[in-house]
Parts: sequence; C-alpha cells; structure tokens
Amino acid sequence: MLIEHILHHKGREVETIPAEAPVADAVVRLRERNIGALVVIAGTTDDPPAVRGIISERDIVRALADAAAALARPVSDLMTTDVTTCDSRATADELMRLMTDRRIRHIPVVDDGRLSGIVSIGDVVKSRIDELQTETDTLHEYLSSGR
Repeated sequence: MLIEHILHHKGREVETIPAEAPVADAVVRLRERNIGALVVIAGTTDDPPAVRGIISERDIVRALADAAAALARPVSDLMTTDVTTCDSRATADELMRLMTDRRIRHIPVVDDGRLSGIVSIGDVVKSRIDELQTETDTLHEYLSSGR
C-alpha cells in the first residue's frame, strides 16, 4: 500500500510548531491534539514551510529527566534535526522497515519540497491490518463460492 493511500484515508493535516517556540507550547499542542509528535518548521513565513526537525513526546521526556527547566527552552534545543522523511509514493512496507530499523514512530511526508502529511507507526500498522483483512475476506469469499 502506498503512503498516499494512507494519507488519503487519515488526512493530510500536519501539526507544526516553529523552532523558536518554547517546549511548553509543544507540550500543550501534543496534549490538545492527542498526538505524539510535531513537525518543527522554520518560522511561519516560509511557503512552503521548511521542515527543520521533529519533536516527539520522547524528546521532551528525555529533556525533563535532566531538568524541569526544559519547558522554557526553545523547541529547537530538543528537536531531532536528522529528520527521516518519505514521499507519498513510498509503501507502507518500506515505512515499516524504516521505522523499525531507525526506531522512530513518526515520519513527515514531503512531496516536491512541500510538507504534505505525517505518518505514524499506528497508521502503518492499521493499513497493514486492513490489507490482511481484505485478503482474508477475499479468500473466504472465494472458498465459500465453491470455485
């Protein structure tokens, strides 16, 4: 299954945050949106906004383990800057391998330099389960039709 199909079903909305924003703002956004990561962009004036990094719950928890003052720091201090991205023509299997190999749970989707979505490990697993269910249903239908 192509990532563009996953994005078609889940939507292309991506929660972003400027690199200069305080980590406390990122925490609030993650909680309000009930998500695990935000794509960090280079301010709000770029069109399209440039992907500068990604900040996840894990990044924030690691920083908090060192000091509660981390919440006042800018997101750019905690974000992952070596961002793994894909385009919408990637397959779910490719992303599953990539996420497993790199031990990451969120991958921004970038097409022609534009941020066009984000895929989580949950999205990839759900698409694989849906694929397997369709295959199972097709096999059951074939076998019960007596062919």
